[in-house]
Amino acid sequence: MNPSTLIGILGGLGLFATIFLNAVSDPSLFINLPGLGIVIGGTLAATFISYPIREVLSIFRLIGTVLRNERLYTEDDIEELMRITRLFQTGQMPAVEKELQNVNNPFLRTGIQLAVDLTPEEDVLDLMQWRIARLRAKEHAEAQLFRVMAGFAPAFGMIGTLVGLINMMFQLGSGDMELIGQSLAVALMTTFYGILLANLVLKPIAVKLERRTEQRMIVMHMVMQGVSMMFRKRRPTLMRETLNSFVADHLNEIRDGNGSPSHQSLFSKLKDRLRKHDDDGDPDA
Repeated sequence: MNPSTLIGILGGLGLFATIFLNAVSDPSLFINLPGLGIVIGGTLAATFISYPIREVLSIFRLIGTVLRNERLYTEDDIEELMRITRLFQTGQMPAVEKELQNVNNPFLRTGIQLAVDLTPEEDVLDLMQWRIARLRAKEHAEAQLFRVMAGFAPAFGMIGTLVGLINMMFQLGSGDMELIGQSLAVALMTTFYGILLANLVLKPIAVKLERRTEQRMIVMHMVMQGVSMMFRKRRPTLMRETLNSFVADHLNEIRDGNGSPSHQSLFSKLKDRLRKHDDDGDPDA
């Protein structure tokens, strides 16, 4: 399971366990099945009206994605790209074709295959840009699905509140305090369920999916930049440093926080390495 998701789930459960055990006389008061049915049933009904059934049924798959600890295998992509670039720049096309069979990233495999097929660079980059845009749009729509549901849940909580208040008004004349109390409980608990579902479940899932898309976009742009540099026959050393810069964890791109002159910038390190390889006479390092 994704560690941050697990921490969030445990933290939420711990918070409500603390509240129910220390601030509530009877925790069973927070269990109201009619109110919960209004919120969940209404949210799902509105979602089915708003979206095609195929997209609504993908909710379960997307929840599994959020729970799963998904790796991006960025380092593997860089190593595969470096290995194939050396073969490509030395004209070993049969070896490139053989290496392509071991590439697990379909986006990377497509870019290299088109390069091997002598497709013009601008056409390859256009295709890769289109695939990036398509994936971004698809995953944005998936995250937006949960944001829309997060908007529906509190609204149906308010509907449940109105239903409970209307019932309570009709029962005031009878003086039956038990029925009045039950109606008021439905009125208050549906609002509670709607806000809780929206802010502790649906919105966090949407944010998690959006963050996942951002990370995947970084990797795809890194791959596209690598394919472009392969077309232009850039030095493998320069390519490696450029690709690593896409995923490097820089706290501040403008200024080094400790201000120590002993810390070289990325450009200085790259320049020193290029100079060293020029002196050694090894262009493929």
